[in-house]
Amino acid sequence: MTAAAEAVTRLTGHGVAGTRGLGAVTGVTLDDGREVIAKTGEPTAVAAEAAGLRWLAVPGGPGVPEVLGADEAWLVSEAVPTGSATPEAAREFGRALATLHAAGAPAFGAPPPDGPADAWIGDAPMRNDPAPAGTRWIDWYVEARVLPYVRLAVDRGGMSASQASRIEECCTRLTGGDADVGPDEPPARLHGDLWTGNVLWSREQAWVIDPAAHGGHRETDLAMLALFGCPQLDTVLAAYDETAPLPPGWRGRIGLHQLFPLLVHAALFGGGYARSACEAVSSIWPTSGS
Repeated sequence: MTAAAEAVTRLTGHGVAGTRGLGAVTGVTLDDGREVIAKTGEPTAVAAEAAGLRWLAVPGGPGVPEVLGADEAWLVSEAVPTGSATPEAAREFGRALATLHAAGAPAFGAPPPDGPADAWIGDAPMRNDPAPAGTRWIDWYVEARVLPYVRLAVDRGGMSASQASRIEECCTRLTGGDADVGPDEPPARLHGDLWTGNVLWSREQAWVIDPAAHGGHRETDLAMLALFGCPQLDTVLAAYDETAPLPPGWRGRIGLHQLFPLLVHAALFGGGYARSACEAVSSIWPTSGS
């Protein structure tokens, strides 16, 4: 019996009829015919993902795979039915995502209940410390989601000192009020890593997987959807805006919200992501040449 099969039996109490490799995860058929997914990782990564999936499963929200069991090494969840991104599924996803964000979070940076403070976004560490009451979103974002990844990218050789200085200057201007950062809003319940690869489609709805869940600004999830392209994105965004109208100027703030995931990628992969982060900075002040 494989390690994945042993973990599934231990965590679900069911026998295993078969397994198949699905890249970084293992698909497992239970003895009752159900299909599940088994995933292994570092203890904090498993704990953070399990807590995040449970927290994101809100009534009326996007589809979220049910957590069937988790321990220090393995996470077992239900398998997601496959399909395509139809216009109706995209409209439903936009409405459901608005419902998820409206479920809220205790604070910017707050982890899911029972989730560890030392969490992950992809293969990068992500610290979830709730910001003190009254903290402005932009101040938390700069200190907890921008500057740590500038430092990590430089340390790992994915960003030059001059590029880092440019982004640090941007941060000073952002917290000083020299940019449109949007109106104050309460913390939203974010998926946190909502790129297109973490959105799976069935015929009726979209499902979200692999979260880096935390309390943040709702525009961050929407900007991440746009970062690498998402099927039916215009339909998703229109349905979201109809359900929970976005504040004026939100499209002009996409680069601001994409700065965080671009810096994560610069830290992990280097290459052109540092340059893309600097381009995102330029988009914040498009008329100033900054």
